[in-house]
Amino acid sequence: MILYNITVIVEDGLSDEWLSWMNESFIPTAMSSGLFQSNRLLRVLGSPNEGETFCLQFTCAELEAYNSFKDSYEKGLFEKLHGRFGNRLVSFNSLMELVN
Repeated sequence: MILYNITVIVEDGLSDEWLSWMNESFIPTAMSSGLFQSNRLLRVLGSPNEGETFCLQFTCAELEAYNSFKDSYEKGLFEKLHGRFGNRLVSFNSLMELVN
């Protein structure tokens, strides 16, 4: 099992607009790729960062599914994300493998 995690730190006051867009656009587009089995969106409590921190997680059965997503969808989705919100957020990705 592969977990693709996107951590996003959004400016104070932006979270409602960002959450709406993520739920209406980003997540449905990623899930419509057919490459992920599930997703969840979490708010990080007690983050030391300014603003609010969120983690968006997608799971897939194999690394090949993630690689297909990365090759076909990731760049376009992040261009839309940063095009819409500009420098009002910062994001970084991590890829993990479930070992237990």
